[in-house]
Amino acid sequence: MIGYVTFGTNNFDAAAKFYDELLEGMGAKRFMEMETFIAWSVSPGKPSLAIAKPFNKAVASVGNGTMVALSVDSKDKVNSIYNKAIELGGSDEGQPGLRGGTFYAGYFRDLDGNKLNVFTM
Repeated sequence: MIGYVTFGTNNFDAAAKFYDELLEGMGAKRFMEMETFIAWSVSPGKPSLAIAKPFNKAVASVGNGTMVALSVDSKDKVNSIYNKAIELGGSDEGQPGLRGGTFYAGYFRDLDGNKLNVFTM
């Protein structure tokens, strides 16, 4: 059901570098790019994650309670993507681990403060 998710950013170049390096570990690449918008996906027909300069030219802000979950196929990938996010300057919101049953996830914020998790089940 989800086609794509977009995060606003106040530092477009830094956000682009963060997501280039972070999403590379999931096999995602840029597939759509304009002066104010970049989208990454594992393939053009799959859901994507994007960054954008706010259209209204106002300051980008973080949604309280908003989070994007990135699905991967192993605990090792959860650990790798989470660690990469922290290495790239993201902040910890919950280290990787089991969170009930078979749900294994790590939580972090990007450079603009947007909350994400990477998970496998």
